[in-house]
Order: sequence, then structure tokens, then C-alpha cells
Amino acid sequence: MIFPKFNNIEKIDKIRSKYDPLSDLVRPHITLVFPFKSEITTEKLSERIIKSVAGISPFEIKLGGFSTQQDRFGNYLFLNVINGTEQLKKLNWNLYDGKLPFPYTPHMTVGKFKTVEQLENAYMDVQKCTEIFTTVVDTVSVEEIGEHGESIIELEILLG
Repeated sequence: MIFPKFNNIEKIDKIRSKYDPLSDLVRPHITLVFPFKSEITTEKLSERIIKSVAGISPFEIKLGGFSTQQDRFGNYLFLNVINGTEQLKKLNWNLYDGKLPFPYTPHMTVGKFKTVEQLENAYMDVQKCTEIFTTVVDTVSVEEIGEHGESIIELEILLG
């Protein structure tokens, strides 16, 4: 995953604290590889990621605007990536060795809801946030999900 370092991240934190049940467990992030169980050692995982990100230099991303997604996993509110999408897709592609389990659209999840009505209400609420969030991505992080759902950073790999 990527943990962006926005100057105005407190605006995202405020939205997430209202709508994202994981806001107290993991910082705002962009997922590159979805959670999986593995017995791979940290050393082997590090080698694998270093190989996957080789040749990818730090790049700028911009996030702004919101969208919704409803699927078998739930009802989600996303902060959209508006610049840097292709680089994020390349990272995702490389990390999955080109064997993507489903189409990847880079985004930051800022809410998850039990009902479509809750999702629609939250979507209407966040429309007043017209902030643009800009930063340079220079690190890919590996998170382990702890016993209580907390985020434990296992690795950080620098780009470039």
C-alpha cells in the first residue's frame, strides 16, 4: 500500500473518522495489493517487492472528488485519484505479475457502509469537500493486519 503524506491530510482524517470503520486502525492509504494470507518470509517478500518496483521513480499523485462502489464486499465511498493513476496501475500490475484478480482502479477508501442509503447520504455530505490532495509517492509499504485489526508496517521500500 501507499501511505500518502498530504499537507492537508486532516481533511481526509475527518471524513474517515465519520465514515470509515478502519480509521482508528490504519492511516489513509491507497491499496496496491489486496489483503492475503501468506507464509512468505519478510526477506523474500522484500526481495519480491524490490524487483517489482525496480525502475519506478517517485511520482506525483493528486486526489480529489468522490465516487461510490457497491459490490459483494460492501458499500464504499472513495476519494478519487485524478493524477498518478497510470503509475499506480503499473505498480499494481508489477506486484501482481500481471495476473490481476480483477480490474484495478486506484482510489482511497474513505467510507464503508452497511446500507446503500447510508452510502448515498455520506456521498451527498462529502460533496462539499472540494479539496485537492497532492503529494509525491516515494515509498511502497507492506502492512500486516494485527490480531485486533490494527495496521503493523512490516516493510517500507523506497522507489527509484
